[in-house]
Amino acid sequence: MALDRPDLRARARAEREARTQLQARRVRRTVLRRDGMRSEVAGSDGSTRWLLNFCGNDYLGLASHFQVSGALQDAAALHGVGSGGSHLVSGHHALHDALEREIADWLQLPAALLFGSGFAANLAVVQGLLGEGDACVQDRLNHASLIDAARLAGCRLRRYPHADAQGALRQLRTLPEGAAMLATDGVFSMDGDIAPLRELAIVARVQQALLYVDDAHGIGVVGPDGRGSVVEARLDVEAVPLQLVTLGKALGGCGAVLAGDADLIGHLAETARPYVYTTALPPAVAGAALTAVRIARHEHWRRERLTALVQRFRARALRLGLDLMPSQTPIQPLRCGDNATALAMSAALDAAGFWVAAIRPPTVPDGQARLRVTLSAAHGDADVDALVDALATARDACADAARRTRP
Repeated sequence: MALDRPDLRARARAEREARTQLQARRVRRTVLRRDGMRSEVAGSDGSTRWLLNFCGNDYLGLASHFQVSGALQDAAALHGVGSGGSHLVSGHHALHDALEREIADWLQLPAALLFGSGFAANLAVVQGLLGEGDACVQDRLNHASLIDAARLAGCRLRRYPHADAQGALRQLRTLPEGAAMLATDGVFSMDGDIAPLRELAIVARVQQALLYVDDAHGIGVVGPDGRGSVVEARLDVEAVPLQLVTLGKALGGCGAVLAGDADLIGHLAETARPYVYTTALPPAVAGAALTAVRIARHEHWRRERLTALVQRFRARALRLGLDLMPSQTPIQPLRCGDNATALAMSAALDAAGFWVAAIRPPTVPDGQARLRVTLSAAHGDADVDALVDALATARDACADAARRTRP
């Protein structure tokens, strides 16, 4: 009997054409050099140009810090490029151990565990603790890695309306059997708002669910000493037994750390597949991250500077009538609505020398395309003022073009 399977190449071509029709194609841009917040970017025609970056996640300006770079180079000279193995075989280095201890001390938590990425860490938590018959209840706007983690764990996944603690309670009540986890981002990466963690902690306690917080965009930025949204909400390890610390956002490097309850961390270190079955991060990367954490802990002026820039951006943008979303974090989304407008505004900003990416579905809900503006302590006041003026000019140009094309 002849087989008649779908052709995967044909399927990929069809899906790509569908994305083209929806103006939802993604294109990589190649960075040739960085100088602070300026990036030299290669064009598709072979040309290059410098753009002022307002769409990255280097919130504290540590990605190019000379001490962090120096720590990377020094550690590479001493310890080589790779770790040589997984953590449980031969790859766990003293610098890995020092980084875990530093982060646990910073957050005043019992233990920490280093991963190659936040995506892997989220997979480890959900897959390592939940299985068939268990439940994972999540905010509808959680990061994709948390959604994928629940699906791969084989547990029952339920999602509640964004930042709605009562919605989380209702979902947990529908799943009274089996173990339960309530998972949320701390700071939401596309909206910039902060989860109602105190209310969620009450829900988790009442429903005997473990509250897990992915604080990738909160660590280093939010809370006393930059200790994140959990500390900002005045919650301890009893209320939030596990949280995610990313090393690739405010800390400027690569990788992630799970921090929290020592028994849970110990269990994941022995059983979590994304930890056990992968090569450990290079020791030099851990050495750079260790230096970045120490700078973030003690150079409070970076957060003060960042807060001042956020306030400056919002005040100037709102005076000019820009449609900002309600956020007090360095993530400052500007609503555009449809994909075409978001792309047109992003292109206009690019022409003016600013790099601001257009964020479109499925990263955000349908009809909620936006420009995701992000600020860094390494930006200057004049940089922010110039960006706001360029945003207003791009908005007005798009509005004029729309009026001209109306029947």
